[in-house]
Amino acid sequence: MALNTNAAGISKEVKPRSVRVVLMALMIAMLLAMLDNMIIGTAMPTIVGELGGLEHLSWVVTAYTLATAASTPIWGKLGDMYGRKGSFLTSIVIFLIGSVLSGMAQDMGQLIGFRAIQGLGAGGLMVGVMAIIGDLIPPRERGKYQGMMAGVMALAMIGGPLVGGTITDHLGWRWSFYINLPLGAVALAMVSAVLHLPKKKAQGKIDYLGAALLTVAITSTVLVTTWGGTEYAWGSGEIIGLIVVGVVSIAAFLFAETKAAEPVMPLHIFRSRNFTLMSVIGFLVGFAMFGGVLYLPLFQQSVQGASATNSGLLLLPMLLSMMAVSLIAGRITTSSGKYKIFPIIGGALMVVGLFLLAQMDTDTSRLMSGVYMAILGAGLGFLMQITMLVAQNSVDMKDMGVASSSATLFRTLGGSFGVALMGSLFTSRVTDTMSERLGPQAAQAAGSAQLDAASLAKLPEAVRDAYQHAVAAGTHSAFLLGAVVAVLGFAAAWFVKEVPLRGAGPAQGADAGGDKAAQAPQESFSH
Repeated sequence: MALNTNAAGISKEVKPRSVRVVLMALMIAMLLAMLDNMIIGTAMPTIVGELGGLEHLSWVVTAYTLATAASTPIWGKLGDMYGRKGSFLTSIVIFLIGSVLSGMAQDMGQLIGFRAIQGLGAGGLMVGVMAIIGDLIPPRERGKYQGMMAGVMALAMIGGPLVGGTITDHLGWRWSFYINLPLGAVALAMVSAVLHLPKKKAQGKIDYLGAALLTVAITSTVLVTTWGGTEYAWGSGEIIGLIVVGVVSIAAFLFAETKAAEPVMPLHIFRSRNFTLMSVIGFLVGFAMFGGVLYLPLFQQSVQGASATNSGLLLLPMLLSMMAVSLIAGRITTSSGKYKIFPIIGGALMVVGLFLLAQMDTDTSRLMSGVYMAILGAGLGFLMQITMLVAQNSVDMKDMGVASSSATLFRTLGGSFGVALMGSLFTSRVTDTMSERLGPQAAQAAGSAQLDAASLAKLPEAVRDAYQHAVAAGTHSAFLLGAVVAVLGFAAAWFVKEVPLRGAGPAQGADAGGDKAAQAPQESFSH
């Protein structure tokens, strides 16, 4: 059976075989965006050893993250205005150029600049994938492919550190960037050959003022969450100044968007209750997921003695659970057209999973921590793709790009806030516990760096015991905060309105053998 594409102006049918080929190309591009940071993280010690500039190390990640977050909504709008295919291919090319330049960097300053270029392209990769899927496959049918997207995410998180370590050890750190080229070339060729979407001609001008103000707002927000409590104290002039800049630029952006002919983020999309709720839930999912990915391996390495080399494998229970549940939820959504129950179940499981993870201590076995991770993964599996599906179903087709980019942006910002707030709480708790057990000076000497299993084994037993208890206490506080925040997502899920998904099955009254697709009414923008 052919699938009717649901973008405005697309009338011809796309055969499932063609859809699968396009999706394969899109998943490769999605893998590019997700795999990069995982690989680079493993290579960073070697990069610093060759290029120097240890004091600027954090900027290698921060520059990429900032450029990705700031460009995400702009790529979404460009796709809406000028056509999805062209903007997506452009983002891949920019990402590959940034990858080549990063691999050729001769000092830390160059690497940071080239990583920013790479991040600009990465901002369009995820948005392009989500928006093209939104154009190509009706929401009712999209659930079939959720497992594929969850699988790519799991592959990146598990395989990234392993691939990064192998490449760095045998080929050199520069190949951590060059490895993107063959993957990117395949994605470019496949998308160019098999993806056929109508070209668009923009009716209005690009909203340069809105784009600039939004970039400033996102940049200041990410810098606050990145620097707060680490580079600068939360009450320092730098952090307070960034907060002021962020608040002022957000206010100015909101005003500018009410006046723009083609706003980079049309405010009317937030009149949809479902879209607003999915943005909130997506933010909270990012908060919980990125915090979990950061602190679970740290706990298992420091407290449970796991090897840092296979750090991606430590997350296997969470990722496999997330992938399996996402696949099941997608299939049920496709067959029934119902989805409201999934955010509710997912929100509940996320709260329970984070609360159980907060109970871990130095005596928790790997089996029990694996069970707790699986519960959290199941919650994320119910939420990850459903939030994007419902967000896209809540807007007009002409706003598919900005809906996809906004949902992606909120999840990214949630991750930034999660890592920052959970990290600040974790560090504070570790320091306090070490001081209680060893005294301030000894605690500062022993806790000045994150210690892996091999380093811990060399410490005196009293110091090792204190450090393990401190990490367990820090993990407890971080995940307890995550559980409290997740309660908000669970509460928000109850207000989601069950709006029929577009393309939801045969039209009423049609013959059983008919293939006429019913376009379900879209959610009203007024509630």
